[in-house]
Amino acid sequence: MTDAEDDDPLDWSLVSTYSNEASRAGRTAYKLGFAALPTVDHIPGEAGRYGFVICSWRTNDAKSDLTQGEFVELCRKVFARADRVSSSP
Repeated sequence: MTDAEDDDPLDWSLVSTYSNEASRAGRTAYKLGFAALPTVDHIPGEAGRYGFVICSWRTNDAKSDLTQGEFVELCRKVFARADRVSSSP
């Protein structure tokens, strides 16, 4: 199974291995090792209900509380700026 947003592979071996204590000690370096951890993300559904998709922790964290459309729009803005900056002298 792959990430519902970016189609990257998920690492199911990471499920139930996260340690809060190790995270406090290792901080960002530790958390980076869990980027492909499968998580459940909510998506708006019909009649005010929510649906759910499986995505990586990295994607879920980046998306935060945005809708899928808002997240895509944010990604487009980031890419547009990156293109402008990389093409400037």
